[in-house]
Amino acid sequence: MKYYLRYFSVFTFLFLVFSCGNSDDDVNLDLNFGDGLGKGEPVDECLNLGESDLVLSIQEQYTTLPGKVSILFKVSDTNGNPVSQLTANQFTIYEQGRNDECFNTISASESFARISPNSQIFNSNTLLVLDLSNSVLSSSLDELKTASVTFVNNVMPATTQESYKMAIYWFDGEDELHLLNDLTSSKEELVAAIDSITDDISNDPSTDLYGAVIKSTKIAEDLLKDNIKDDVIGAASVVVFTDGTDQASRYKEEEALKKVAEANGNISFFTIGLGAEIDTQVLSDIGKTYSVFAGNAEELENTFNDISLKISERANSFYLFEYCSPKRDGSGDNNLAIRVVDGSRQGAVQTKFSAKGFTGGCE
Repeated sequence: MKYYLRYFSVFTFLFLVFSCGNSDDDVNLDLNFGDGLGKGEPVDECLNLGESDLVLSIQEQYTTLPGKVSILFKVSDTNGNPVSQLTANQFTIYEQGRNDECFNTISASESFARISPNSQIFNSNTLLVLDLSNSVLSSSLDELKTASVTFVNNVMPATTQESYKMAIYWFDGEDELHLLNDLTSSKEELVAAIDSITDDISNDPSTDLYGAVIKSTKIAEDLLKDNIKDDVIGAASVVVFTDGTDQASRYKEEEALKKVAEANGNISFFTIGLGAEIDTQVLSDIGKTYSVFAGNAEELENTFNDISLKISERANSFYLFEYCSPKRDGSGDNNLAIRVVDGSRQGAVQTKFSAKGFTGGCE
């Protein structure tokens, strides 16, 4: 069946977002990167779960006959930091029907509860945007190439997956964002493109940083629009590296920051700065998701590693939790609560689902 998306940005992420089987018509799988519980609500006090250290923000939910309930959500701590790599056995399901005073715990094993990967409805696109102005080419090109290769290897899956793609762009002083390698799921292709960079690739020694930010944001937004047309969830991450400030003055700082601030909420922005000539405040404003700075070229690989870790954590903090409900047709709307426990931390969220048409079993 179709998934109808009204939509969604990362990264960057890139994320693990999943689905399986056919679902109801008119499903909106827009992702919400904002604060709070998303489409969920606080759990009923009768559950007495205590204070939450984790936030489960429901992005979307749907049911699939004969009896499957699917909840797409992200998990973060109370400071907004993503929580990744959770497994199905860390979740507890509670249901409350119209005849129940409070919630009943649903056995995870009997309900076949699982985290369901299904990449055909999810795309994670990363745009790596490199400053190849004269100062980089003349003093830190080798270190940048090594760091970029490491970044590609860390962000892209170990085995090729069409749902995870990356493109590489570069900029100098020209009013153009140069394409080094188009969007691809091949790590080998990306690494080969990086290896092909030579110190004579640029003819303009200046730095059009603000232009690169504006243009790369536009590319990321267009990728998300293409995802919508294909009924696919899409996330984008824009990662900008530079060793200096904007020298070309083709665009204003305010224009670049406005473009980032008003970008699709599903686009994550990361910046990597090198050396003493960078404006850390500007780069922090551009890299509103996360920014990191290297004092010298030798530190570049570590900073690129930091960014790749953040992108991975963000991607893997999204879950599609699915289970077979014991509720049956005629039971009306039912309250559902999901609790997650991660070490000493816990959190929960509540929502509703209709068991209309439910019989038994799951496909």
